[in-house]
Amino acid sequence: MSLALKHTGSESAWLDAAYELLTENGVEAVKIMPLAQKLGVSRTGFYWYFKDREALLEAMIQRWEEKNTGNLVARVNAFAESIVEAMFNLFDCWLDDGLFDARLDLAIRNWARNDPALQLRLDRADQARQDAVAGMFQRFGYPENQARVRSLTVMYTQVGYISMQIEEHPDIRIANMPDYVEVFTGVTPDQADVDRFLSRHAAKWRAAANQM
Repeated sequence: MSLALKHTGSESAWLDAAYELLTENGVEAVKIMPLAQKLGVSRTGFYWYFKDREALLEAMIQRWEEKNTGNLVARVNAFAESIVEAMFNLFDCWLDDGLFDARLDLAIRNWARNDPALQLRLDRADQARQDAVAGMFQRFGYPENQARVRSLTVMYTQVGYISMQIEEHPDIRIANMPDYVEVFTGVTPDQADVDRFLSRHAAKWRAAANQM
């Protein structure tokens, strides 16, 4: 690492530190001096990467938009032979923090309560997610209005999970997902569908369960 980086950190390091403060204490806690102290670097190093605090906050919002909304839309548009497989593709987001960050989503929702401009972006993100899920249902033959209502049911359920900060044992959560698929789609997953889904997550969630 260069001497300059030792004294300034890196752009991703500043963003990661801002993420921790945002998700733990809210947007008011995201300030340059506490971030510098958290990173153990000079306050002036911040300005190597960001014009000001607002630029840092904008970068954090863009990270949220790209990760949570971008990945969700990509998952519902991924190849699937049935609505069950498509729904399991979406459920990857709820089990993989690399695809969807629930902590960040909650922090953004709390922040938006007092930031009208961010609330507009949150509303657009929620609409994009709902439209994508509704489009998924329509691809598999659901009538437009039913597809819309089913998409709202899916998304409102997940927002509820996030807002209520539900914590379930990993074994319980993943075991419930085939039943959620049936509730949301009206179709019972067959064992092959379930096995494919579990094969993507079993090892990770077994490790998480052992840590609890």
